[in-house]
Amino acid sequence: MGNGNKVELVIITGMSGAGKTVAVQSLEDLGYFCVDNLPPTLLPKFLELMKENKENKKLAVVMDLRGREFFDTLYDNLNQFTTDEDIAEHILFLDANKETLVKRYKESRRSHPLAPNGLPLDGINQERDILDELKGRAQTIIDTSELTARQLREQIIGQYKEQKQHVFSVQLVSFGYKHGVPIDADLIFDVRFLPNPHYVESMRDLTGQNQEVSSYVMKWKETRTFLRKLTDLLEFMLPQYQREGKSQLVIGIGCTGGQHRSVALAHKISEIVQKDFTSHVYHRDIGKGKVKKS
Repeated sequence: MGNGNKVELVIITGMSGAGKTVAVQSLEDLGYFCVDNLPPTLLPKFLELMKENKENKKLAVVMDLRGREFFDTLYDNLNQFTTDEDIAEHILFLDANKETLVKRYKESRRSHPLAPNGLPLDGINQERDILDELKGRAQTIIDTSELTARQLREQIIGQYKEQKQHVFSVQLVSFGYKHGVPIDADLIFDVRFLPNPHYVESMRDLTGQNQEVSSYVMKWKETRTFLRKLTDLLEFMLPQYQREGKSQLVIGIGCTGGQHRSVALAHKISEIVQKDFTSHVYHRDIGKGKVKKS
């Protein structure tokens, strides 16, 4: 991570079934010393041992509801870590929508730890309430609803491998409201007020990655005004997020189906952001409609 003699601590947490096992295995492959389900009461002593270790100062710990009685202790520890100059702490929170989590529990035939004799959805709802504060403190939130294990692994390795540690990045996610709002988005902008290429027959089966569609979306005065005002907002906000220690900001751009307007605008906004920050574009819902990518 490039922090000299600091202990690089990654706390892996999030919803049960969201991919924490994949996350800890990925960090282990990157050279992190990994501990699954370490009680928060033991974390300070473990960190003291890591400070004395001259060879490996990268530590990743999984903390989930198996240790829920220790969460108050965890919050106390996190408050202390922010003032400890020998520790660089980062919280990775893995999430997924309730439909995906229920499906994963049914496929694995496992019961939820908070509802061992009840419905998985009951446990999921309780768990989300308990973890809400921790999610709010996380520097990185990943929605694994649409990710395979391999895709999640690639995303984590891209986030934490040596040369990219602590580089602030902006993720632009295009989506369609009819498929649901991305749960890991920090900011969401609704562009359904713009003229829709779907109603132009020659563009209906294309996407916003096509030049004809992109030009159509960008030609309107409303689009240019929106981009100008959004650029002003982002120029103010992004440095503030970076200053607060956030490693990435996820910006959702939504239209009706996630095929035309949101796709074209996600690319355009990424071009604007890239002048000052690392930026990536992800089209969540392309392919869910009967369209061609180009």
